[in-house]
Amino acid sequence: MAAVEVKNFSKNYGKKEAVKNISFNIEKGEIFGLIGPNGAGKTTTLRVLSTLLQITSGSVKIMGFDLENEPGKIRRQISYLPEDAGAYKNLTGRQYLDFISNFFERKNKKKMIEIGIEIADLEGRIDSKVDTYSKGMKRRLLVGRALMVDPKLAILDEPTSGLDVINAQEIRNIIKKSAKNGTTFLISSHNMLEVEYLCDRIVLIADGEIVEKGKPSDLKQKYNADNIEEVFTGVIK
Repeated sequence: MAAVEVKNFSKNYGKKEAVKNISFNIEKGEIFGLIGPNGAGKTTTLRVLSTLLQITSGSVKIMGFDLENEPGKIRRQISYLPEDAGAYKNLTGRQYLDFISNFFERKNKKKMIEIGIEIADLEGRIDSKVDTYSKGMKRRLLVGRALMVDPKLAILDEPTSGLDVINAQEIRNIIKKSAKNGTTFLISSHNMLEVEYLCDRIVLIADGEIVEKGKPSDLKQKYNADNIEEVFTGVIK
């Protein structure tokens, strides 16, 4: 059984078709990339899979649970980190993770918080207020929040957006390590080098439709390209 099964999925906003009859599967333990230009339908797809939006047509199953009929069961399997997510600035990092832990049914919340602190790796700043954190520190805290619940599927929208090279690489290393430990990832990114480094397979989406999909290495060979950015610009014109 695949971790995610998307079949003929469409999402409309009134008369506007944001996503048009797309299908793809994500295998367990895979890092799967959803890439495309602005307005392509990436964030809409992530929000639907995160149970925040209803589908217009088609079907979605996550860890065997049907999106339309079993959203509550899916929410216990996943974690979603939006691109524009924020943390409460007047709390310390530790207090923020403790606050978030109260939304999850876990026997050992203390251990959950410790995992979040370890993932965030804020080098002694975990007891400083979030308001004093750099953008990279805030993002690491948020990634720690997303992964401390040990999700079966982590959905990350632009996980390194706006970060410097060092902080971005730290986030990528966290994702790689978590995938090796069994977490499945669905990520959206505009960074083609990041996509090539992280993803086992990718889907290219434009104007709400899938225009190409496969392993980065296979796509580079197919389009005689040196990198995924060349594939991207060649396919999405």
